[in-house]
Amino acid sequence: MKKILLTLVMFISTSVIFHSKAQTQKIDNCDFFDTVVNNHNQLFQLSCIPSAVEMVLKYYEVVDFDFYDLQNEWKNKTDGSFRNFDNKELYGITFSQKFVLPRDANFPIDSLFQTIENELKSGKKVIISLPEDTGWHMFVICNQTPDGEFVSYSKLGSHTLILRNTKEIVKKSNGTEIMTYSTPARLSRGGK
Repeated sequence: MKKILLTLVMFISTSVIFHSKAQTQKIDNCDFFDTVVNNHNQLFQLSCIPSAVEMVLKYYEVVDFDFYDLQNEWKNKTDGSFRNFDNKELYGITFSQKFVLPRDANFPIDSLFQTIENELKSGKKVIISLPEDTGWHMFVICNQTPDGEFVSYSKLGSHTLILRNTKEIVKKSNGTEIMTYSTPARLSRGGK
């Protein structure tokens, strides 16, 4: 019995040490999904725009994970858009609204996709507006798969939304708006 108990204690201790090291490593690498999306919530039904902005701010660690000031100010604002954050500097990060164009056959989808790819290659994320059943919802594009598709994350309350067919959705809607951002040189991806 003592041998079984000792083995169990050793296993638990090893598991705790390994788990703690794994979490530290993820935070150091600032894996967007594990460190930002899983620790974030959309507080109000219509606060998806400031929620997406808050996720970017949390990614750069310029605000704490309990930061919800933008959503608390916005609440369920019905007349808000990316325009509310266009050319706005928040904690050293300046956001820019892009591709404010009619969604029709003339929309420059290839240019939109190239812009997103360039932002991702530079280590940044892109906030994108995508259609859903009841209107539009904001997502943060985090990476591109080997086959070229964009992976996007969002929150709906505490529920995590993951899209692996972002390009397909944009094509079906004849385009969309995005928000990009610029950071000062002192801010590197995932840290001050």
